[in-house]
Amino acid sequence: MAHTTALAHGGFNLSARIAKFVEGLKETRTKAIEYHRTYNELQRLSNRELDDIGLRRCDIADIAREQVYFS
Repeated sequence: MAHTTALAHGGFNLSARIAKFVEGLKETRTKAIEYHRTYNELQRLSNRELDDIGLRRCDIADIAREQVYFS
């Protein structure tokens, strides 16, 4: 009597892993671009404008990071 076993390895497909890796790189790049855009826009504001919206210049990096990566 012959026995056959069919194995499906969805997690070991090289092309799928590469595609997922490339997609992750694209997402990381997109977020980095958005972070730098937000950071630069806030840096361009004067101290008076920052004060009007309740921000301190020393908090700009944290605010940009939070906006892009945690919201």
